[in-house]
Amino acid sequence: MTELFLAESRLRIFRILALLVFQVLGGDVFAAAPSDTLLHIVQRCIDLGKPNYCGQCRLPQTAAGCPAAPTCKNTVDLWAEDEEYVAMRDIKMCGCAEDFVHGLVLPKATITGVEDPKRPDSIWLFSWRVGISKIPAQDLALVVNPRLRRTQNQLHVHLVKLKPESRSLVSGRIVGETDDLSSVWRIAQKAADQAIMNDFGIMVFELGSGNFGVLISGDSPERLYTEAVCSPEAR
Repeated sequence: MTELFLAESRLRIFRILALLVFQVLGGDVFAAAPSDTLLHIVQRCIDLGKPNYCGQCRLPQTAAGCPAAPTCKNTVDLWAEDEEYVAMRDIKMCGCAEDFVHGLVLPKATITGVEDPKRPDSIWLFSWRVGISKIPAQDLALVVNPRLRRTQNQLHVHLVKLKPESRSLVSGRIVGETDDLSSVWRIAQKAADQAIMNDFGIMVFELGSGNFGVLISGDSPERLYTEAVCSPEAR
């Protein structure tokens, strides 16, 4: 009986190990958590020269020519790229009218979000330059949502259009002005510290004459102040 028990135990251990090996070697390539979708894109879908690109990336660029039929929701539309960042279409653009724009800028490094001490200063200037190529400067907003109001755990700046009424709504809520976008994190963090806010979102928009306004919010600035989704009749 003891030998039979040991044999069955070894068989169970073997099966468990075999399953783990299968997952590591590729059986679980696409099993990324939903909150890690953007990180998956950065790590596996940006470089078309990666070995086995189509097998590793579950949201490939259309230029890759992967066998799966491309649709808006299962492909990446890359807008711009440099050594540190990528800009691309947000999935919220799928099914919308051609004049609706919602983009994302992501660092290539793994950075979780507004709370990450590695958050890069230069992401704001890159985002602005890409944003004004898609949305008029006077209408453009750059937004990072609070940790508790986001769905993804890779830092991303939303490139979105301000709601028509937003400028009047935020006129008294600006926590700082700057002509240097690399100072956005510092301005926002100082205001959050003064307000004793452990979690906050940021919105940046043009005030005119080369100046930008910085706003922080405990709620999602994307939801409060921008046209983040297209209207149902435009879909």
